[in-house]
Amino acid sequence: MASSNISTCLIFLQLIFLLFVFNSANAQLKVGFYKDTCPQAEAIVKKVMDQVMKVAPSLSGPLLRMHFHDCFVRVPEKDSPPNLSLRGYQVIDRVKTALEKECPGVVSCADALAIVARDVTVATMGPFWEVETGRRDGRVSTFSEPLTNLPPFFANISQLISMFRSKGLTVKDLVVLSGGHTIGTSHCSSFTSRLYNSTGKDGTDPTLDSEYIEKLKSKCKVGDQTTLVEMDPGSVRTFDNSYYTLVAKRRGLFQSDAALLDNSETKAYVKLQSAATYRSTFFKDFGVSMIKMGRVGVLTGNAGEIRKVCSKIN
Repeated sequence: MASSNISTCLIFLQLIFLLFVFNSANAQLKVGFYKDTCPQAEAIVKKVMDQVMKVAPSLSGPLLRMHFHDCFVRVPEKDSPPNLSLRGYQVIDRVKTALEKECPGVVSCADALAIVARDVTVATMGPFWEVETGRRDGRVSTFSEPLTNLPPFFANISQLISMFRSKGLTVKDLVVLSGGHTIGTSHCSSFTSRLYNSTGKDGTDPTLDSEYIEKLKSKCKVGDQTTLVEMDPGSVRTFDNSYYTLVAKRRGLFQSDAALLDNSETKAYVKLQSAATYRSTFFKDFGVSMIKMGRVGVLTGNAGEIRKVCSKIN
């Protein structure tokens, strides 16, 4: 009996240890991490972003999505991830330079990206949320990581759910964070297969609204690699819930947008938001899901490094 009790206690202690290991990273993220070491960190980021948004509001989408890339992959080097604006990297380097001037070697690029994502959302009339900080930067970036870890624009709903669950995110997080497509643009090459090389009439995607197809074809010809198209037409620089109205009308730009209608939970959320008032519950939901996503795969404590320049490792 004593031996059995000892074994039970050992198993319990092992479980406690494992829980501590798996949760220690998240436990070290907190609001106000730089309160003592760089108290002006968020104010510095905001000052730079206010300046940037006045002259280049079109960067709001790319800058928001850089945080997505960071959470799903690792802090990327400048030549690594495809489809991200070079000007976006320049903005992050500008933010980092300002932080280094005030607090050298203190604020990580990963935290800067997280704060920038929040600030560009607010700058486009979107929600505010408190950003947890305390991340460290990775020492490795490879070209293949974004290709294998980021949810692709052509993914079906099963693939999307699987990828989000692998990061500890829920189906609701998936449909909420997809709402980030309310700001920004995309190259034609990300969706022209839906216009010219799909299973419907004349090679079009039968899940895409026919009138919208014609509008997109007028902008994107076969093989077009350079033209940019608004992801949320008419609301491209305003963070709102109109994205869901478009998806409900089968006017989501990407296959991954259309896929949200192929699952009962994601479809119900799309319908709810498409029928809602201006802010509805989406703003609150987005902040909650962004905080959750910001906890994915973080390095904390003594892991990784604090990069001096965000576009390259030290």
